[in-house]
Amino acid sequence: MSDHAILSTPLDIGGVEIRNRVFLAPMSGVTDEPFRKRAYAHGAGLVVSEMVASGELAKGRAGFDLRIRHSGLPVHMVQLAGREAAHMAEAARIAVGEGADIIDINMGCPAKKVTGGYAGSALMLDLDHALSLIEAVIGAVEAPVTVKMRLGWDENVLNAPLLALRAEQAGVRMVTVHGRTRCQFYKGKADWRAIARVKSVVSIPVAANGDVGSVEDAGVILRQSGADAVMVGRAHYGAPWKAGELVAGVSGAVAPGIPPSGAGLAGYVTAHYEDMLSLYGTESGLRQARKHLGWYLDRHASNVAAGQRKALLTSGDPKEVVSLLSEIFGGQSGDVRDAA
Repeated sequence: MSDHAILSTPLDIGGVEIRNRVFLAPMSGVTDEPFRKRAYAHGAGLVVSEMVASGELAKGRAGFDLRIRHSGLPVHMVQLAGREAAHMAEAARIAVGEGADIIDINMGCPAKKVTGGYAGSALMLDLDHALSLIEAVIGAVEAPVTVKMRLGWDENVLNAPLLALRAEQAGVRMVTVHGRTRCQFYKGKADWRAIARVKSVVSIPVAANGDVGSVEDAGVILRQSGADAVMVGRAHYGAPWKAGELVAGVSGAVAPGIPPSGAGLAGYVTAHYEDMLSLYGTESGLRQARKHLGWYLDRHASNVAAGQRKALLTSGDPKEVVSLLSEIFGGQSGDVRDAA
């Protein structure tokens, strides 16, 4: 078996079997139900909900139920973020009640609006408090609990190994490590070798995350980190099939459902767009979908006329958007797998 062929084999997370080891990362505003369903259909081993604010979910704020909505997939994984143990516990109970098979705790988001509330990667500055949240969630649900983190807050606080060890001792069943500190945000190159320090101190599975976009990347990150799985994030922009494509690349199989070029790609993007309108309603769906349409343009129609691009991304008329999608993507040639 090659260095990265292991990625096509199953992985057990606290008694939940995952079909392969290439995962879709949780991305706020991106990995909603329509996106997750597509990624899983294309072959991703595990897909994770976008980050859900535990306080808002626990308080019943409108719209947050959509973020934990079960998509009918074999494994439903919900990521929660927050600072208050009671809210985290209640949100976990709500998510499991809606069918979540695994609960992930966000201790890695670098966004200022999250860390400013002392959540996300800011929890790496206070491991005792971070552990209190982990213990609250584990105590609230029987589903396995996982944690996603960064290497640390900055180069002076590289405490991911200690957080991972304490999390394992508390009962966490997998950790995912993004190979950057919070203060790096997404700058520079992820340090895959640093993830090995986490792997060396725990016996639970470790997923490596950060800058994985190709089969070659997957092989290198596994060798350098010693991780058990890879999690792929931004490489999915405009390519919901990316994780499945990597699984196919390491197994020698054909990636299921990779969309064709031309009219087939136009139909694929249109179906994604219409699914978002159906989930969010027309007004909100129009806004939510624009970033995805922009990513599809960037990957597969970067030479589109400026006027067409502006019209597509600003139109408030779904029929006009569908017509523009046909015009723009229907004329594209080439294999989208090469573009992705």
